[in-house]
Amino acid sequence: MRNKQSQMPSASSGNTTLISAGTTVTGDISFSGNLDVEGKVVGSISAEPGASAMLRVVAGGSVEGEIRVPSASISGSVKGNIYSAENLELTKGAVVAGDVFYNLIEMSMGSKIDGNLKHSTASAKVEPISSVTATPSVDKA
Repeated sequence: MRNKQSQMPSASSGNTTLISAGTTVTGDISFSGNLDVEGKVVGSISAEPGASAMLRVVAGGSVEGEIRVPSASISGSVKGNIYSAENLELTKGAVVAGDVFYNLIEMSMGSKIDGNLKHSTASAKVEPISSVTATPSVDKA
């Protein structure tokens, strides 16, 4: 096995907020510093603009909603799009049902994504993909 330095920051400056196992938070969350999700969040999670922020969704934790953060480490499940302007780590056991917009990504064997991967630079503003519905044409010749 090779020696590698993790590109994920171990912690951002600021406080850490914990949503513990067995806890469900319903509503949107805006944070700076660190947010650790061991329980369940039903709503979007976003970092305050310009904030150094790190989101961790640990094994057993889940998020049902959009995520917009500079850095994230996902070991649990996410149902919704993820927008990561800097670093995104998907560890073994991570399950994402949604599109992933990333600058740098690290995926471990055993992580799953049911959606699209879209690279974007850290300086670019991450915009959601607009859905286009195609209408099939029928030739009656």
